[in-house]
Amino acid sequence: MNIKEAKEEIKHTLLAYNRKDAAGRYTFPKLRQRPVLLMGPPGIGKTAIMEQVAEECNVGLVAYTITHHTRQSAVGLPRIVTRCYNGKEVSITEYTLSEIIASVYDCMERTGKKEGILFIDEINCVSETLAPTMLQFLQNKTFGSHSVPEGWLIAAAGNPPEYNKSVREFDIVTLDRVRRMDIEADLEVWMEYAWKKEIHGSILAYLGMKKDHFYSVENTVDGKFFVTARGWEDLSEILKAYEELGVEITENLVGEYLCREEIARSFFASYQLYRKYGEDYGLERLLSGEMPEEEQQKKVKMAKEASFEERFLVTGLLLDGLNGGFLTYEKMDGETGAVYQELLHLKAFLQDKKDMTALDEFTDMKKKSLAVRLEAELLTADQQTTEELVIRTLEEFSLTIRKEHITETEAGFERIRQLFTEMAENRKACAKKISGELEQAFAFMKECFGDGQETVLFVTGLTRNSHAAAFIREYGCDPYFACSEKLLYRKQEKKLQEECASLLEI
Repeated sequence: MNIKEAKEEIKHTLLAYNRKDAAGRYTFPKLRQRPVLLMGPPGIGKTAIMEQVAEECNVGLVAYTITHHTRQSAVGLPRIVTRCYNGKEVSITEYTLSEIIASVYDCMERTGKKEGILFIDEINCVSETLAPTMLQFLQNKTFGSHSVPEGWLIAAAGNPPEYNKSVREFDIVTLDRVRRMDIEADLEVWMEYAWKKEIHGSILAYLGMKKDHFYSVENTVDGKFFVTARGWEDLSEILKAYEELGVEITENLVGEYLCREEIARSFFASYQLYRKYGEDYGLERLLSGEMPEEEQQKKVKMAKEASFEERFLVTGLLLDGLNGGFLTYEKMDGETGAVYQELLHLKAFLQDKKDMTALDEFTDMKKKSLAVRLEAELLTADQQTTEELVIRTLEEFSLTIRKEHITETEAGFERIRQLFTEMAENRKACAKKISGELEQAFAFMKECFGDGQETVLFVTGLTRNSHAAAFIREYGCDPYFACSEKLLYRKQEKKLQEECASLLEI
């Protein structure tokens, strides 16, 4: 199972466990609600998908790395209390509320979300004193004498023994009470994620060529050598930061993230070529249509005569260049849509107001609402950014109205409508520019590589990229659809040939 499939399975499990009847009671028996146990190599995104599921399902998330905890913080602290049994008063030991269970209740109180995911990472690496507690937790859904609240899915993750010497094997009794999912690294799935997360173009281009370098973990007598999905993502962030700062990127830096010398050396060489080809081909000018025809033909000739690696890197550069435009448009489109929705509310709010000072009153209400939702952790980072932009836009509208001495609500809203129309026109101009760049890119690819594997890689890259797919779905792109149809025909033809060959063998 890959990480994408595991994510969908967890979402379905959460929905199934939290089904309710007409009276609002949970219908799935608590005894049968098996905890989900993800087992897989380190750095493939087991923790990340929990955050994504919680966000997409609008539920709470409490995450713990259990190796950082002692038995006392998991079970609670002992205290002596007095009880009376058969008329005899005795002292017994009770435990305070588990820190982990308390965190669940804190999350419920802070966010207002009564359902959620309790995620325990590195569960099979616990200390010897904590191991029985973890077994009890998986089997009975309790820490000490305190149960996990209803509506909360228990999820855990761990690494197989070959990746971690401190792993403790679960017995059959425990495994028979959990849903074990074995997760494997999958480059195709990660590439979809990578486009969404704006992973550095040099990494995407490199892994497009060297698929077997995506994930590698090896224990030898000389030490541990590994490259993980987490390593690639973290490397991407440092590359982008260093480039913006103008700091030199060295092979040693790459080796700090890709802990396998031959892969680090190979990627560093590819990265240097990626930067060099970006300058040599002048793809920014080529995409914008500013490059003179004579110069463009030189670039075409250069690409036609290029090595396999250079062709793939140029294709990656084109995809990366286009992705910047797709992201810009997506951001602009989201902002324009959010402002439009807010203006509908503003129009209704201004109906019974005397003058345009009501706009400032409306904006203050938005600020207070945002502060409350931020404190309750009800917004994602993207939602927060959009809300803050809407507030800034309203403040800019207010400033313009004051500068132009507009006081009446009808005239004020009409001016706001004009300002919003300018925003919408800017979005339209952005879309037109990106469509032109897309056409230029396809024309260049066609002239350089025809219907070769580079064009296949280019079309596949656009298809995988959710930003590109959304833009093409809205505005269309004839060359993209034409190439996609050809690729589909080739796949069908190849499948038919394989079926015929298998029949002939019979």
